Order: sequence, then C-alpha cells, then structure tokens
Amino acid sequence: MIQTPPTPPRAAAELAAMLTDARERSLALMRDILEARELGPRLAIVNPPLWELGHLGYFHDHFALRGLYGLPDYRLADADRLFDSSSIAHDDRWSLPLPSREATLDYLSRVQQAMLERLPDGDASAAQSYVYQLTTLHEDMHGEAFIYTRQTLGDPPPALGTPPRGHLTTAPATETPAGALPGDVDIPGGRHRLGSDATLPFRFDNEKPPMEVEVAPFSIARAPVTNADFAAFVDDEGYRRCGLWSAAGWQWREQQGLQAPVYWRRADVGHWEERAFDRWRPLAPHQPVVHVSWFEAEAWCRWAGRRLPSEAEWEIAASRAPSADGRALAPGKRRYPWGEPPPEAGLANLDGWRLGRLDVAALADGDSAFGCRQMLGNVWEWTASPFGPFPGFEPELYRDYSAPWFKEGRYVLRGGAWATRSRLIHTGYRNFFTPDRNDTLAGFRTCAA
Repeated sequence: MIQTPPTPPRAAAELAAMLTDARERSLALMRDILEARELGPRLAIVNPPLWELGHLGYFHDHFALRGLYGLPDYRLADADRLFDSSSIAHDDRWSLPLPSREATLDYLSRVQQAMLERLPDGDASAAQSYVYQLTTLHEDMHGEAFIYTRQTLGDPPPALGTPPRGHLTTAPATETPAGALPGDVDIPGGRHRLGSDATLPFRFDNEKPPMEVEVAPFSIARAPVTNADFAAFVDDEGYRRCGLWSAAGWQWREQQGLQAPVYWRRADVGHWEERAFDRWRPLAPHQPVVHVSWFEAEAWCRWAGRRLPSEAEWEIAASRAPSADGRALAPGKRRYPWGEPPPEAGLANLDGWRLGRLDVAALADGDSAFGCRQMLGNVWEWTASPFGPFPGFEPELYRDYSAPWFKEGRYVLRGGAWATRSRLIHTGYRNFFTPDRNDTLAGFRTCAA
C-alpha cells in the first residue's frame, strides 16, 4: 500500500458519486469536440483533446489501480508512454501514436469500473479517501481547462445537461441584472494562519503546513473589478501608456499586440463587445472582467492608484470575521466566506451550470463576514503573491503538482470561477499561473494603495 497523507475517511458511496460525476462532466465537455477533431489546432496553451482525455484515464490508472492497489499493469498498453504529463513534453503530444477515440473512451470506462469495484461498503480507508479525492479533483481541474480551451478555440458552449434538483433555476442571460458593488471594506490587521488544516476532507500539498503570518490593517474592494471599470482604463489609452506597465508586462503586451483584453472588440465609439465561446455580445458592464493576465491587472492597478492584495490579505477578507468591537480579527477561520454550509447556487456561482459570469452585486447571501462578495466563484482573482511553498512544505503523492512550479515566476490566484467545481474550492485553496496567462477564467479585486 502506498503512503498517503493523513486524510479523514469518507463514505465509499460519496467517493463513488464524486468519481462518476467528474467523468460525466468530462464527457459532456469533450464528446462533441472529440467527434469534430481528435487533435484539434496546435496551440501552445491547448492540449490535443484526445490526449487530454486519455491523460485523465492514465492518472486514475497510475495513482489508484497501480499505486493504491498494486495492480501490475496499466489498463492500456503503453499508457505511461502516451499519457504521462510529467514525462511527455507538450509539443510531443501531437505526434504520439494515440489510440482511437473509441479505445480511449473504453480505457477510461474500464479504469473507472475497476476503481468502483474496489470500494468497500461503508467507509473507505484513509488511503482510498485520499487517492480517490486526488484523482477526482484532478479531473475537475481538467474539466475547467476544457472550458477555457473551448473559449480559446471559439467552440460553442458545452451542453452540460440538466442541473441537479434545486441547484440552479436560471442562467446568466435570464437572471435579473444585479449591478455594481462599489466601495471598500476596512479590515483590521492581526495574526492569521494562512493555508489549510486537517479539518478539511482533502488538502493539496501547497496548502500545508499552515503558516502563521502577521498582516497590517488594509482596505479591500467589496467586489472584483468590473468590465466597466476595466473599459475606462482601455479607453484612457491604458494599453498604449508604457508607464503603467512593468517592463515584463509591456514586453508581453507588445508581443501579444493587445489594445484591450484578448476577447474584446470595439463595436462602435464607446461600446465594446466580448466573445463568449463562439458568440459576440455587448460587454456586460457590471460583470467582473475576465481573461486578463496578471500583467494587465497590475497595469490597471497602477492606472487606478490601487494594488492587488497579497494572498494572506485575500484569505483574511474571505475567511475571517471581525471581533465584537470591529477593531481586531475574531478567532477562527471559515471554510467558505459565508460559513460552513457547502456551496449552493444562491451563495456562489460555481459548478459551471450558469455557463458564465454574474454581475458583481449578485449573490449577497454568499458575502464574507467583512462584506466582501463573490470571493468564491464567478472569476479567479489574481493576488500580488508569488507562488511558493509554506515553511515545512513536503511534496505528496502527486509530486509534480506544486514543487516544479515554485521557481517559475507564477502568481497565486484565489477563489475559483464559475466553471470551478464546488467540491474543489474553499477559502484556503491556492491556484497558480504565470503572469502572462490570459486564457484562464481570471479577474481580480484590489486594495487601497
């Protein structure tokens, strides 16, 4: 049996439900793409669809069936030489002798069935609970990547089927516009335990061990920067003013040739349109800006006289509450901004069912104790913090999840987006991308300078 981090045992039925739900979502996101093009256009930020789907099966096969249960062979010959992302360079994935679409789907089905058959009645073991959550959440991350791959390629929005009963009744196009949410909240400084502790059912290695930090008082926006906020920067020649950008950011902007966010175009004077999947539509002024890089967020902040929050400031605003007199941080930390109840459609825009963003003033019931809105869901939020390990960090079973990226100049993002699965996200979860990435579902909120 492989060594896994201490993990609270979970009911086997819960693990099975998570596993099958993640696979249903992957197939809903990918089936039409695979039928249209198994390899697709070759881009630096896109994987071949057939390869990426096979990689999901391999990940489960490698860590669960071989790693956890000790089965001697992969369920597909040469699976490690075809689908191991740690050893196969991105450019090489287009020229591999991949199995057919039918064979790849059969591989995924056989791996999943073997995993389901090995779950016991009642509670799973701690090792099973860790590995099944690791592999399922990994598939959830790829599901979100499938979403922004469709956006990158201009594909139609995915057909996700019918939401679970009570989860969602409307989509962004039919929900009542909620408008803007201007202003800051003042947050007292104090000690904070950054990261995640053992009370969570699952933690990734970069969230632990929790790190004690001291944070000075700060003021943070109640909501993320909106399309209207960002359009004012664009209309004020923000993309033409070198002094608003860092040297690296300006070089990136010139290489990209951007005069606005990547999926914007000017409809006429004073009006912008935005592409959502394969359709152009008028820019929704009060939705959070999305598909902006860290460089673009940094330039907007310099233009506006604001700054990005550190990840510690972001986490305090999302997870802590004020003391009775409001002059200090109360003890304790919330798993979600609103408290301990799990996410639902009235609290956060997660799980993809809405197929897009909501206005920043929507979902008031999901506010943090300090009054910050949408700190989970809608858009990921860039922070000012480089991605690095907490003191005492140790890589875990999936050794390439965090450690290879600490020295790559990546920045931490927090909070999840509309396509992020709710079982993945909480106030301690850390995402991380290089500052040039503008294909992801990322926006930002700011602090007073």
